[in-house]
Amino acid sequence: MAIEKTLILVKPDGMKRKLSGIVVDRLDNAGFDMVASKIVSVSEELAREHYALLKDMPFFPNLIQFIKGDFHGVSDRRVLAMVYKGENAVKGIRAVVGATNPEQAAPGTIRGSFGRICQGNFENVVHASGNVEEADREIKIWFKPEEVVG
Repeated sequence: MAIEKTLILVKPDGMKRKLSGIVVDRLDNAGFDMVASKIVSVSEELAREHYALLKDMPFFPNLIQFIKGDFHGVSDRRVLAMVYKGENAVKGIRAVVGATNPEQAAPGTIRGSFGRICQGNFENVVHASGNVEEADREIKIWFKPEEVVG
C-alpha cells in the first residue's frame, strides 16, 4: 500500500459553524496522521490558484467567492488548511469526507453529517484532494515544504 499525503481544508462555512474540531477528530479517528496545519486568510490570488483546474467551469466565480468566505460574511476569510498522511490517504480521507454534494454524501461522513445546500451552493464544510496528483499540487499551494512534518 502507498503512503500518501493529501490536503484538507475546513472551508469558511465549516469555520463559521465551529466544525474544525469535529473534522480533525474524524480524520484522526480514521487512522490518518496530521503532518501540517495552519489557519489561512484566503486571498483572491490563493483562491484562483487553488481552483485553477476549474477555471473554465460556469461555477468557478462562486467557488472563488465561497472559499474566500464572501457567502458567509466571514471578514477574515479563514480556512483551516491541513495535510494528512497515511496508507492510501487520498482515497481514505475522501471516504471519511463523503460526496461533494451533501445530499448524496453517506450518513456518518463529514459532508453527510454537516453539509447542506444553501442558496444553490454546496455548503460541504471541507475540501479534500481528489487524487494523488491533485494532492501534491494543492499541498504546494497551501504549504511551504518546511511546514510539512513527515
